[in-house]
Amino acid sequence: MPIPALGYSHVRLTVTDIVRSRAFYDDVFGFPVAYEMPADADDATRKALWFLFGGVIYQVGNGLFGLRPVAPAGDRFDENRVGLDHLSFAVAGRAELDSAADALDERDIAHGGIKDIGGAFLLEFRDPDNISLELFAPGT
Repeated sequence: MPIPALGYSHVRLTVTDIVRSRAFYDDVFGFPVAYEMPADADDATRKALWFLFGGVIYQVGNGLFGLRPVAPAGDRFDENRVGLDHLSFAVAGRAELDSAADALDERDIAHGGIKDIGGAFLLEFRDPDNISLELFAPGT
């Protein structure tokens, strides 16, 4: 019998530099933080939040999205290796993609322009570790 999964609970990306990656995701998406280690955390809090590995976990809709800073410096993402191909975030529609493309341009973040894939639109770009990101909007 198949496992009756309801959907995705969370995604966490391994990054090389949490300061750089967090600045990128905070600036581009502005997701609210669900979990992070307080600067003044006591031993009990550090023990309870061990799963952060020095990173951060954001709330995204009904799920969680995290950054885990354990990759060696200089490592780069490659979607042609086993593992993640890309991560896609949903937006409401084409107008939001147009606004997102403008926001990426304002931040000098390279992107592939908005693509019509027949029934939907997408906008592709990369994070500081070269992880392939996408914004996806249903067509109208």
